[in-house]
Amino acid sequence: MGNELQGRKVALLISPRGTEQVEFTEPKKAVEAAGGTVHVISTETGSVQAVNSDLEPGDTFTVDKRFSEVSADDYDALIIPGGTVGADTLRGEEAAVRFVRAFFEQAKPVAAICHGPWLLVEAGVVEGRELTSYPTLKTDIRNAGGTWVDQEVVTDQGLVTSRNPNDLPAFCAKLVEEIAEGEHQAQARSA
Repeated sequence: MGNELQGRKVALLISPRGTEQVEFTEPKKAVEAAGGTVHVISTETGSVQAVNSDLEPGDTFTVDKRFSEVSADDYDALIIPGGTVGADTLRGEEAAVRFVRAFFEQAKPVAAICHGPWLLVEAGVVEGRELTSYPTLKTDIRNAGGTWVDQEVVTDQGLVTSRNPNDLPAFCAKLVEEIAEGEHQAQARSA
């Protein structure tokens, strides 16, 4: 990777508990390797412990800003990692849901992996879109009006989704590509 994301700022979400470590660290590395700047956003500042395979304690990461301190206006793109508890926790936070929804309202690229699409369902932004996720979310996605497919990586008008950590190489490559492309006007919807 080169400098295709030079000058781009990307928001990367982390839950105060339960974010899958590799789904957090690999996209972060990919954006930074492409020259982008990543800000870690959560419900609180300080240190947050990630998890491995949903159950094992992982490393600790520093939160840069709280949802109350940021706006989608501040960023060029958004990344939502998975982790069953992490994704479920974030979808219960109204500030996180509003933050995610704003990226879609502004037609900015969004990438979500594994259980991360739960936050998309909660934000009401999957209707009419094709996406993938961890298989247990397919009914939630379908009930929210989305089309769920079982593929390594799916792109729909700036939305990049993948199923699990095994898909990270394809997910990271595609999210860098979409962030480099920028806003997707076809994604914008009238209110």
